[in-house]
Amino acid sequence: MTDNKKYKKGNIVKGRVSGITNYGIFVKIDENYTGLIHISSISERFVKDPNNYANIDDIINVEILDIDENSSKMKLSIKNIRYKDKKINQKRIIETKHGFETLKNNLPFWIEENLKNKVDYK
Repeated sequence: MTDNKKYKKGNIVKGRVSGITNYGIFVKIDENYTGLIHISSISERFVKDPNNYANIDDIINVEILDIDENSSKMKLSIKNIRYKDKKINQKRIIETKHGFETLKNNLPFWIEENLKNKVDYK
């Protein structure tokens, strides 16, 4: 027997935050499924305000804890997953064999140059 269900417990899927209350975050998964991230499934730490974790219309990753196929409702969690995709546009700093030596050698010169160029605003 083949299981043709689109979603399964344990899956991590994307959804759009559709509402935030004092007890959790509502997420629309697709045209048929919606779910709730209960306040207890937001973080391992104490959650005072779910608004600190998401905003309306945010696209977030959620873990499916349970699915009610009859009502198309899900229990969701963001507790143990990276729920926000963050794109980091920073270059990775490559450590050289010289380490801090360059800083040590150039710092006095840089300080002296900046002091020469300092404008007195008094």
